[in-house]
Amino acid sequence: MTPRVSAGEGDRWLFWCPGCDHAHVITVPPWTFDGDRERPTVSPSVLVQGVQWAAEHPFYDTAHAGVPEGGAIICHSFVRDGRIEYLNDSTHALAGQTVDLPDWPPRFEEEA
Repeated sequence: MTPRVSAGEGDRWLFWCPGCDHAHVITVPPWTFDGDRERPTVSPSVLVQGVQWAAEHPFYDTAHAGVPEGGAIICHSFVRDGRIEYLNDSTHALAGQTVDLPDWPPRFEEEA
């Protein structure tokens, strides 16, 4: 089975967020990670925040297209047993839904 969590530098772990369509990073500690790279559980919740850019700007976040320029971009989730539980304060299309954590994208596979 393909890993769904990738090792980063030091104590960092990355997972692909289908709501944001990019990676999120946790650092252990303060988060805990059960070490299961196929069906991971991370605690506590993962909160990623940013600011929406103007639509014509290269940093405009299309996954959060409903957020006006200068507004808060939020992705808030629990990762439990290989699933992402998005909380309702997330500003992408998967807010309030639970989905399987996708495989780590092959284009970012770790080099041996």
